[in-house]
This record gives sequence, C-alpha cells and structure tokens, in this order.
Amino acid sequence: MPITHRMRTIGLVVNPIAGMGGRVGLKGTDGVLDKALELGGKPVAPGKMSKFLDALSSLLKNENVEGIEWLTCGGSMGASYLEEFGEGPWEWEVVFEPGDPTTAEDTNEACSVFSERDAGLIVFCGGDGTGRDIWKVVGNEIPMIGIPSGVKMHSGVFGMNPEAVAFIVLRFLLGELDVADGEILDLDEERYRAGEWHIRLFGIASTPNEPSYVQVGKMHAEAVPEEDVKIEIAEHIAEDMSENKDTLYILGSGSTVAAVSKEIGVDCSLLGVDAVYRGELLEKDLNEDRLLSLLDQYEKVKLVLTPIGAQGFILGRGNLQLSPAVIKRVGLNDIVIICTPGKLRRTPFLRVDTGDSDLDREFRAREYLTVVTGYRTMKLWKIAQ
Repeated sequence: MPITHRMRTIGLVVNPIAGMGGRVGLKGTDGVLDKALELGGKPVAPGKMSKFLDALSSLLKNENVEGIEWLTCGGSMGASYLEEFGEGPWEWEVVFEPGDPTTAEDTNEACSVFSERDAGLIVFCGGDGTGRDIWKVVGNEIPMIGIPSGVKMHSGVFGMNPEAVAFIVLRFLLGELDVADGEILDLDEERYRAGEWHIRLFGIASTPNEPSYVQVGKMHAEAVPEEDVKIEIAEHIAEDMSENKDTLYILGSGSTVAAVSKEIGVDCSLLGVDAVYRGELLEKDLNEDRLLSLLDQYEKVKLVLTPIGAQGFILGRGNLQLSPAVIKRVGLNDIVIICTPGKLRRTPFLRVDTGDSDLDREFRAREYLTVVTGYRTMKLWKIAQ
C-alpha cells in the first residue's frame, strides 16, 4: 500500500528514565534519578515500547503497509528496543548517538536531525517533559504522538496507551487522519513534591487528530465552583469509614479526595497517596512498596479515586504508586470513584492505563463503573473501551 515519502519517515525517541519515579512516590524523575534508583525505581520505557512495537507490527502486516523507515537514537533512546524486537515490517537507522546518561539536550539534538531528514511524524516514549523538549525544537512543524510512560502526562499529545498509539500511527500513515492542535503542558515537579499544583501551558504542538485514542489536555480549572458538592461527597465517604471501622482506606490524589481528608480531620497530601485507618492518618505520601506492605497488614481495604480533569483517567496518570500489584491486591470491587456532577459531565469516559493489559481489560469488561457524585448519590459512568 503506497504512502508518501514524508509520511514513511518517522522519528522515534525514547526517554529511558521517564516514569521511574512514579511507583516509588517521587511524582516524577526530573533531577531525582539517583534517588529513584536508590528507592528501587525501575525503567518503564522497555515494557511500553515492547507493547507499541508488537501492536504496530501486527497492524502494518494486516494492512500490508510497507516502506516505513524509523529515524532513531542509539541505545536506550531508541535503537535497543528495535534491536530487541528483531525483524519487523520496517527499516531503521540510528541518526544520533546520545550521551550516558541521556539528557534533554540529547532529545533536542535528535529532533533537530529528524527535522533535517524531513520526518513526517515523531513518536516519543516519555512524559510531559519529553513532549516539551521535542516541542522546543520542532514547534508545530512536525506532528508528534506520545506513548505514555512518564509520571506526568497532562499534555494533549499522548495516546491512551501503547496499543492506541500504534493504531494512530497506522491510520496516520494511511492518510486517514488530519492533524490538530495539542497542548504542551508540564507540571513543576519540585513544587509538586512539596504538595503544590503548578501546571503551565508551554505551547501548541501538532498531533494526529484521533479524539477517541488521544487524550485531551488536562483542564486547568472548573468553570463553576462545586465545593458544596465536594463536601457532600466527603460526608458520604466519612460515613462509609465510620460504618467500616476495620477497613483501611487508601486515598488517591486530587482536590475532591482532599475534601474527604478535610471532612474527617486528617492532614493528607493533596498530590500523594495516603492511608487512613479508623479516622486517623496512618501514613502519608506512600510509594508502591509501602502500599504493598500495608496491604499485607490489613485484610479489608478500600481505594478512593477521582478522575483527572477532562481526560477521565482514574489510574495511570500521576498515581503510578497504585501499580498493578497494588490494584490487584485491593480488588476492583473495593475501588471507590468520587467525582462532582459538573466535572463528570465534562468527562465522557472513565479511563485506566495501569501498565498491565490484562488488568486494563478487566476494568473495561465492566463497561460501566459506579461513581459517587454526592451524599448517598451515585451514577454509572461508561469506561472507555
């Protein structure tokens, strides 16, 4: 199946450290890689890239699409994943050799080469910081699409998961997708770790226009204050805690969940994951290891989550501490989703991107999830398939 020369040439860049700080509770990896490694942080990119390449290879073969050429970086910034995959329905060339350790400047230089070589698309594996680094070089001249593997992924240039990105790349190559504007956003990690939410719009990139598979940018603020509704939701959860005194409650991040901690009178972290037992704060700002340790100690557990902005993600964006291992130990039946009615109306679907395909399918098989929207008030809301 013929495709144009420009469309067949795709830049591929991977941030090998993206997401390593998530499960260990660092809320990012910028400037704290050594600490992430010390705490047992592990690379996220290899698994994400494996899923992406597997899915794209199958799609290209099924559609009999040939002539794809990857322009990529050496080692863990691209080439190592293509080498490990083996022979695929494409060719690839290393056009930039990064340093060791890799830096943002390596991403910038690689993208400069992609531009010089007339790449028609850039596929990147990383988080908001990687997207920002690419945008600084190419602006909106080359469309980009991100395989989500960071901790912070609020920008509107990410696919929902690696398989979704593979589908987007295929349809883009076939000329079935236009390009649209995608917000490039990033969160200040130092202020985030200190419990302060400070997100900034850096610019507008181009991205393949596939709204079913590309996440929208995170909403900065709600149009109508809903504090009274948050109090009602908090009262509902507080009453549930009172009725289930032997249950450990794990509270996710977000202002709606923060209203719960305020209602029960505990000083939880706004942007972390906390544990409450019998109305008392047990531990604050937990990482994956501490969560698993607590799950060993408590037989009954409930996890309280709220969707992130208009994206609708309840898992996989900003709360990587809640790993597949943690979710499986809690169980899907003991996840409590809370959301104000106004915010829910702006959230067409609930979404999950746990990093475990089987677990994601288990969520999607339910088709609808129950959402607490007020005091003793609930709605069924569709989960994206």
